[in-house]
Amino acid sequence: MLKRYFLNSKKRNFSTASIWIKGGSDVDGVGKKGINKILSSLLTRGCEGFNNFTLSEYIESHGAELNQEVFEDGISISIKSINEHFSKLFPLLDLIINKPTLLEIEFQKVKKSSLNFIKKDKENPFNICFEKWRRIVYSNHPYAFNTNGNANDISNITYEDVLLEFKNFKSRDKYLISNNLEINGVCIETLEKKPLEDKSRTINHNLSPNNRFDFNNNDSNQTIIMLGDQTCSRRSSEYLPLKILESFLSYGMSAALFKLFREKHGITYDLGVYYPIRSGNAPFLIYLSVSNNKALFAFELLSTLWKNLLLYPLTDAEISLAKEKLKGSLLLGNQSLDEILQRKMQLISYGISPISEIDLNSKIEEISSLDIFKLTNKYFSKPFLSISGNEKMCIEISQKWNNNF
Repeated sequence: MLKRYFLNSKKRNFSTASIWIKGGSDVDGVGKKGINKILSSLLTRGCEGFNNFTLSEYIESHGAELNQEVFEDGISISIKSINEHFSKLFPLLDLIINKPTLLEIEFQKVKKSSLNFIKKDKENPFNICFEKWRRIVYSNHPYAFNTNGNANDISNITYEDVLLEFKNFKSRDKYLISNNLEINGVCIETLEKKPLEDKSRTINHNLSPNNRFDFNNNDSNQTIIMLGDQTCSRRSSEYLPLKILESFLSYGMSAALFKLFREKHGITYDLGVYYPIRSGNAPFLIYLSVSNNKALFAFELLSTLWKNLLLYPLTDAEISLAKEKLKGSLLLGNQSLDEILQRKMQLISYGISPISEIDLNSKIEEISSLDIFKLTNKYFSKPFLSISGNEKMCIEISQKWNNNF
């Protein structure tokens, strides 16, 4: 079933319409990791009345854009054009999701492209480190797997498998959102505000340090360190306090990570926090890259920072600055209409009614340092560590890890 919504935004000279299909790589079957990525790519390679080339030519002739992306929780397909052409292009979305051609020759191209992308992805030690971190944190949960799938599964996916997956795709909930009122949808601003629900699942914190650690040898002069754990669903009231913590750690040059690793010691060239929006328990991790000769020292600094988060609440000054930086980042995210529509559509599919900027700022102000402190101890008391680097260095860090965590 397709539910339609529109955003009462100020008049623009272009229109965007996006469809969010509930269920992304999280519904990939056993032995079929990557099938929804293949299906998503295949959907936009021809539909009723258009083959791959004529569809591209028709869209480009109107100066429009057609995009698709697979997430852990859903598939996004969007089209964007200037207003005068939108009425001609908008019907393509219906054809793409309901009447795609799904040609076998296009399937073979998409499958080959997926395999090539995975091979290229494995050339980056950062990606390998993150994949290992996800596996030990999420085990057999869908979030443990890359949305692109894995090479073994994709090699065995057949054309008939994709046709069968499309039958499942047709029955999934779908949400359409646009800034164009002609779609005859429900105004987002009129949606009833619902209280957030805590959809977090139980997290196993009884694992030993050895079972919360993994590494791979990348035979380079670079060591990558990732430390963190799974947290809560976007539906949870705990989401915003953790966003403030993310702001404190990683937003701007006043961030705790920047001041500690770059300003004070100058030892990292890539660091930050990864905390995406998820329907289920979202990952929260600190990542950093250092040279091998600084890796052990960097890990000791990170361990100390992590322990301090568990021992001491943020000061009034720290939490006040973190809140202001978070509000600023939310304002920045409201500059792009595409980002706004994508975010609101995703929230609606999670069962969350998007709230106004005023309401959001009010909720942020209500959060105390104690609220955040409770969550750091709830989620981060026994974190997971993944390292990519020189084998000797990884073993040295693992010994420190066993002693510290």
